[in-house]
Amino acid sequence: MSGCPVQLHGPRFQTDPGGLYEQMRTEHGPVVPVTMEGGVPAWLVIGYRELHHVLNSPSVYARSSRRWNAWDLVPEDWPLLPMVMQLPTVLHSEGDEHRRRAGAVSDALSGTDLHELRATTVRMADRLIDSFCGSTGTDLRTSYTARLPALVLSWMYGLDAVRGDHLADNMNKMIDGGADAMAAQQALMAAMGELVAERRAEPGPDVVSRLLAHPAGYTDEEAVPELIVLLGGGNQPTAEWLGNALRLMFTDDRFGASIAGARNSVQEALNEVLWEDTPTQIHAGRFAVHDVELGGQLVRQGDLVLLGLSGANRDPLVRSGADRVGDRGSQAHLSFSHGPHQCPYPAREIAEIIAVTGVEVLVDRLPDIELDLPQTELRWRPSPWVRGVASLPVTFTPTEPIGTP
Repeated sequence: MSGCPVQLHGPRFQTDPGGLYEQMRTEHGPVVPVTMEGGVPAWLVIGYRELHHVLNSPSVYARSSRRWNAWDLVPEDWPLLPMVMQLPTVLHSEGDEHRRRAGAVSDALSGTDLHELRATTVRMADRLIDSFCGSTGTDLRTSYTARLPALVLSWMYGLDAVRGDHLADNMNKMIDGGADAMAAQQALMAAMGELVAERRAEPGPDVVSRLLAHPAGYTDEEAVPELIVLLGGGNQPTAEWLGNALRLMFTDDRFGASIAGARNSVQEALNEVLWEDTPTQIHAGRFAVHDVELGGQLVRQGDLVLLGLSGANRDPLVRSGADRVGDRGSQAHLSFSHGPHQCPYPAREIAEIIAVTGVEVLVDRLPDIELDLPQTELRWRPSPWVRGVASLPVTFTPTEPIGTP
C-alpha cells in the first residue's frame, strides 16, 4: 500500500480521533505513512496485531534513536525533540543495558508500600477537594485531576507539593511539544539534578533513594534522566486517565450510579477509557534495524516507527468477530504497551491506585457532582500524542472542608 502521508497534527486528533483512524486504516491499512511537525517522516502502526508484533520484536524494531535515518531533517529547535532525543534511560536502552535499568526501575517502584500509597492518595485528594468544596463548582482538570498524581508522585520522590507541582508543570510542557518544550526539558534536568544530589547525601524512604542504592550502580548522570522518565510516565498519563474516566462517568448513563456513591463500576470506567480514550495515544517509537515488510508497507532501515496505541485499541479486527479481545472488561488493550519495554507492573499498580482512589474520594465527598456544560462542548488537549480534556468544569452542592492535615 502507499499514498500521501498523513499529517500527524491538526484538529481531528482532538475532535474525531476514531473517524481519523478509520480513514487512515481505509486509505493505508494497519501501517500509515505520516509526517510530524516540520515534515519529518515516520510510520504510524495502528493495527493491533502489527503493533503487538513490533512491541515483541526488539531485534527488528529497536529502541535506540541513534538508529534513526532522519536526524538530518530535524532542526535544533524541533518541538518534538524531547520525545526522540537519545538519553541514557530505560526507554532508549537495548539488550543487557535495558535489562539492567528495567530491573532497577521496577525494584525502586515496588519498594512503595501500597497501603501507605493508598492512604496518602486519600489524604492528598481530600486536601485538594477541601480547596474547592465550599464553592458551587470548579474546573476539575486544573484543581484536581492534573494535580493529584503530581502530589502523590512528589510524595514518592520525597518532595513537597510546591516542588512537585513545578516538576509536573514542566513535564506537561515538554510532552505537549510546544515552543517551550526544550526549555521545560532543561528545567526538569536541573531540578532532578538537585534532588539526586540531595538524596545521595541524605537517603530517605523514597523512590529516588532506592534507585541510587540499587545494585545496578546508577551514577548521578544516569539517575537524573531516568527519574524524569519515571515522573513523566507516572504523572501525565495517570492525570489524563483520571480525567478521562470522570468525563465518561459524567456523560454516560451506564455510570450514573457511580456518581451517586456506588463504587462497583469505577474500575469498569477506568478500563473502558484505556480502550476508547487511552491517555497515551501515540508513543515514540522504534527504529527498524533493517529493511522489513510491515502491514503491507516497506519500512526501511533506520525508519522511525511510531506506536499507535489508540489506533491499535480501535482496530476493528480485534473489536468484533469470533476473535474479539476488545470487550470493555478485557485487559488486552495495548495502553500500557507490551513486550520488553512495556510499563513495569509496579508502575501500573501505582497508577491504578491513584486513579481509582481519586475517583472514589471525589464522588464520596461530592455525590451530586455533574458536568457544567453539554458534552459536545468539551474540548480536548491539542496533541496527537496524549488524550485528555482541556478542562472539566463541574457543579456540585457546597460542603464543608474536612481539614485534611
